[in-house]
Amino acid sequence: MHHRFEPEPFRRISVAAPDLAGNEEAYVVEAIRSGWVSSSGEFLERFEREFAAACGTRHAVACSNGTTALHLALTTLGVSRGDEVIVPATTFVATANAVRFCNATPVFVDVDRDTWCLDPRGVAAAVGPRTAGIIPVHLLGHPVDMDAINAIAEQHGLWVVEDAAEAHFATYRGRPVGSLADAAAFSFFGNKIVTGGEGGAVTFSRDDLARRMRMLRSHGMDLARRYHFPIVGFNYRMSNLTAALLCAQLERRAALVARRRAIVRLYGERLRLQTGLVHRTDAHWAGVSPWLMAVLVDHDGFGLDRDALMATLAARGIETRPLFPPLHHMPPYRRFAARQGISSLPVAEWLGATGLMLPTHPLMTDDDVAFVCDQIAAAGRSRTLRRAA
Repeated sequence: MHHRFEPEPFRRISVAAPDLAGNEEAYVVEAIRSGWVSSSGEFLERFEREFAAACGTRHAVACSNGTTALHLALTTLGVSRGDEVIVPATTFVATANAVRFCNATPVFVDVDRDTWCLDPRGVAAAVGPRTAGIIPVHLLGHPVDMDAINAIAEQHGLWVVEDAAEAHFATYRGRPVGSLADAAAFSFFGNKIVTGGEGGAVTFSRDDLARRMRMLRSHGMDLARRYHFPIVGFNYRMSNLTAALLCAQLERRAALVARRRAIVRLYGERLRLQTGLVHRTDAHWAGVSPWLMAVLVDHDGFGLDRDALMATLAARGIETRPLFPPLHHMPPYRRFAARQGISSLPVAEWLGATGLMLPTHPLMTDDDVAFVCDQIAAAGRSRTLRRAA
């Protein structure tokens, strides 16, 4: 008897995917049936209350996305033209964009070689007479050394806003991210640790900031006097439908984070001995809440550069992303860096040239992770063999 060969189906592994297997559908249906689908409703109130509790703060103000969360936080703190704001050179562009929305100037600082987060030594050197504040970014779910950042801020009378878009439920020396500064901004985009499809939030504990931020979020309308607008504001509100999704996600946050940690741990075990891959060093004080697993690809050691490895993995059905290119090289920000005398920020440039973000989401199986790792190893071996031949 002859057996027909059946090729293995093409395997597709996305870099991110939401896990919506809890009460997400039920809560969205409940919100629809209630008729409250816009910027008011029980799920909005519940989400703000529960997210503030999860972050250890008095307040959480829900908004439309993570970028508007940053803009709200900065505007509430009074950032304006003439101010300078210190940001890491390695971060998603929204961090710097929010500074520009306020007509302020971003000042780019290099990141730490081990944790890839904002380097306090660079921050201390960058403080000048026009510095108003600091935005430390908890990159890929690893918290910044916030005690060091806050000490610099206190010494110079600066505010601090955490960019926690990638770090829901991470901890720093046992304290939750979101409670470590004057305010913190979160994103709930579809690829984040918990998601509402879109959405954002700002956490903080000062009542006066909460009142001002809620006014700014909703066109500047007085909270006690409808259609009276004492300040100019924005339409940055979250919908009750988005909040319904987020309430369901919050119910399962421990499991969602635990699964991501298990995936990153498995990546680490399988890739640790792979020649030519550099791993981040997690600080002993960091309770990491992983967003995406990332490695640095050393061309000489691995045999391929980062972009060639990305192309090889894509051909095998594996979606990846480059780590963020340094912001001081981006066209809108080159002139700011030039004025500040910044010619090179070597760690940010190294990360931007070699960093690779791998598929990391709770729907991945252990076999999926093993497949990704096997394909990475095969790409390195095949290149080595071709060179040897």
